[in-house]
Amino acid sequence: MATAKNSFDNKLYLKIQGEKILERVSKFDKLYLEIGGKLFDDYHASRVFKGFEIDSKINVLYSLRSKVEIVIAINANDIQTSKVRSDIGLSYDNDVLYMIDEFENKKLTVSSVVITQFNYQPLAVAFKEKLENLGIKTYLHYVIEDYPRSIDKTLSDEGFGKNDYIETKKPIIVITAPGPGSGKMAVCLSQLYNENIRGIKAGYAKFETFPVWNLPLKHPVNLAYEAATADLNDINMIDPFHLEAYNTVAINYNRDIEVFPVLNELLKKIMGKQIYKSPTDMGVNVIAKCIKSDSVCSEASKKEIVRRYYQALVDVAKDRSSEESLIKLETIMKKVDVSKESRTVAIEARKLADKTKQPAVAIEYNGKIITGKTSKLMGASSAALLNAIKKAAGIPDIKLLSEFILEPIQELKTVVLKGNNPRLHTDEVLLALAINSRTSEYSMKALKAIDKLKGCDVHSSVILSDVDINTFKKLGMHLTMDPEYHSKKLYHK
Repeated sequence: MATAKNSFDNKLYLKIQGEKILERVSKFDKLYLEIGGKLFDDYHASRVFKGFEIDSKINVLYSLRSKVEIVIAINANDIQTSKVRSDIGLSYDNDVLYMIDEFENKKLTVSSVVITQFNYQPLAVAFKEKLENLGIKTYLHYVIEDYPRSIDKTLSDEGFGKNDYIETKKPIIVITAPGPGSGKMAVCLSQLYNENIRGIKAGYAKFETFPVWNLPLKHPVNLAYEAATADLNDINMIDPFHLEAYNTVAINYNRDIEVFPVLNELLKKIMGKQIYKSPTDMGVNVIAKCIKSDSVCSEASKKEIVRRYYQALVDVAKDRSSEESLIKLETIMKKVDVSKESRTVAIEARKLADKTKQPAVAIEYNGKIITGKTSKLMGASSAALLNAIKKAAGIPDIKLLSEFILEPIQELKTVVLKGNNPRLHTDEVLLALAINSRTSEYSMKALKAIDKLKGCDVHSSVILSDVDINTFKKLGMHLTMDPEYHSKKLYHK
């Protein structure tokens, strides 16, 4: 695993983040808590804060579960266009079902789903019927003309008053969604309006990890967040409202700052008084208090910025992103004095690829570079992974898997299943290793060492298959790739 010590106290985070949310809840009868970022799998936070667990935010909610219920928002337009989450390949409507299952697995209650921007889109109507047939309460929120700038219309029977009132019972109502643009904030505000006209004192808060409001504007952690959202054009800024109100520098991002004057007026009219003096005031983020080593976080963030640059190169090659994102990332890299050559595993993978004239992969383990090359039996990813496992397990440089084990798998792939690629992928090699462990002491030792690779950097000289990408992700390894395909085919799966 990565040699750097943990720079983040996750146990402290779970404790004080829960306390901060409860402190905010105590000011209201109900608190509508908008959650941004990843709940179940926050890999970005785990990479910049070594020691942060990927499910920390969901575990904060679990610690408050007796007081929490969850409402999932989904935009009707995203249902109609079958919008897909690029990171996991699920359409937004299917992701809602997945999220409900995951919350229930965590013993958290999803009380309902709200379809926002509803205008009788056919697929949205069908999805509503599907949810109701599954026994899931479903509410509709409609398009409000010139929202949120037309305050009088928004706060009327033709605005929030037209929306379904979402019935809730617990003091903390978490509003989450499959992705950006789902209308989470509008749902919160609509509920505040409808709660307050019913005599219920409801409040609003935002639970987001990034940017970290009490770290400097140009801190590598905050710049890594800008790198992660380069395609969204999010820009970290000093919160001018917070500076004016408290003479204290706080960091927020442009969209929240731009909308705050209107949002502030809406909140004042709904609640009868000013609750927050700045967009930063709305947040409940305490993550900076849990940083144990600023220098380690800074170095990890610089590495993350470079990784984001490589990912953007691949996204451009796949027509998933624009050149503007690359330009922004190059600017961010200059701010922290790194470049794409800063990634050692990338340099070493390319060296081996140039030497062999075939795809190559490099893995960094405990400061040492381990490589794998393409062979007739397995791809470079599989070879590098096996070599890294041997290093982690302290196994001599021997063949862990012989042709006797691997060739029947190749025959199954190509002859029986009619596959085009005879070389074994990483998942196939791991399965072969698991089977071989029944008769091989070395294979058993190797299996037990796999977890040691968590946090290791990996680089491929070519764009990998989804199978290999997902295997590295499941192992907790940090993969980047050069923006080149191995073959010259026009279509790449």
